[in-house]
Amino acid sequence: MAAQIAVFLVDTVFTFFVFLLLARFHFQWLRAPFHNPAGQFVLVSTSWLVMPVRRIVPGLAGLDLASLLLAWLAQAASLALQVAIMGGEPRPGAILAVAAVDLVRYSLYLLVFAVLVQAVMSWFQTYSPFAPALAALTRPFLRPLQRFIPPLGGFDLTPLVLLVLIQVILIVLGHVRTLAASVG
Repeated sequence: MAAQIAVFLVDTVFTFFVFLLLARFHFQWLRAPFHNPAGQFVLVSTSWLVMPVRRIVPGLAGLDLASLLLAWLAQAASLALQVAIMGGEPRPGAILAVAAVDLVRYSLYLLVFAVLVQAVMSWFQTYSPFAPALAALTRPFLRPLQRFIPPLGGFDLTPLVLLVLIQVILIVLGHVRTLAASVG
């Protein structure tokens, strides 16, 4: 029981931080504005670690590689700790591979969250300080779908189609994660 609690706590703390680092990476990659409460929270809670690493790991073509590297290492550390707590022997290759797959999965979860929040906000509130950031995060994924799926009766169904596509990708990634865990 104590091991389960420890695994839960390690997973919760590390996953929260990994999501913050991924959010920072995606905000910068997709040019989402940080001038909103969520963006400011992400900056304040991750800058203490990202800024020193940026001196060593520079960005590349607008990608914040320091944030991405830190997210990957944090997820790998989380997985290694969880395996160690459960009495297993961490295999570095498997842990690094699973951590990489987890970053893709978590990125898709961030996109799902952004699409859902944006859709709900569009029903109730026309403008919010979060609206520009959500639009920047979702636009690159919704725009291609909007070319092929016209609005029906004034309703844009592309967020629903995107969520279905993401779910299919997540199913595939679940199998890839299992394979990566067993091979490494």
